Amino acid sequence: MIAIKQLPLSSYQTIWEDMKTFTMQRDAETPDELWLLEHEPVYTQGQAGKPEHLLNPKGIPVVQSDRGGQITYHGPGQLVGYVLMDIKRKNIGIRTLVCKLERILIDMLNELGIEGHTSEGAPGVYVKGSKIASIGLRVKNGCTYHGIALNVAMDLSPFQGINPCGYKDMSMTQIQDIIPSITIDKVTALFRKYFLTHFETN
Repeated sequence: MIAIKQLPLSSYQTIWEDMKTFTMQRDAETPDELWLLEHEPVYTQGQAGKPEHLLNPKGIPVVQSDRGGQITYHGPGQLVGYVLMDIKRKNIGIRTLVCKLERILIDMLNELGIEGHTSEGAPGVYVKGSKIASIGLRVKNGCTYHGIALNVAMDLSPFQGINPCGYKDMSMTQIQDIIPSITIDKVTALFRKYFLTHFETN
């Protein structure tokens, strides 16, 4: 059973600390959780992140995170889903989890009439070569935290201040560019549905 929590617009630092605390305190019986929220504007640098990928932050705070991957941006209008999962108990590896999250995102985009795809060696989901969703996770004691970030209806301009996920000139897109009337509430409901379909029936 997975507990899904809808959280308000939150600072990255606060939620990150809460994720670490939850993961350190959980035991073999603790139910998995999915936290859904939006973040206040922030750049987050992954563990292997290289400083040269931060080009011009323009006053947006930069947080050195403990997730995998390079640098990305979070802000209002982007759906963030944090996956607090005991993958040891589920008997799946981190690569399998990443593939499942990519499949969830592709399936929900497909329901909206958007054809998403993956890119070899670059985790996340893309639409016509532009990145629409990022994935970055951390595993501690067989349990994951961090998760996905899906661009829904946001200001994409801060992505111009970085090399997103460490790729120079990577173009970013969002659902609103394809479906102008989309709301983050609708996308959140779809993500919940597909997440539960994949993880509670598989």
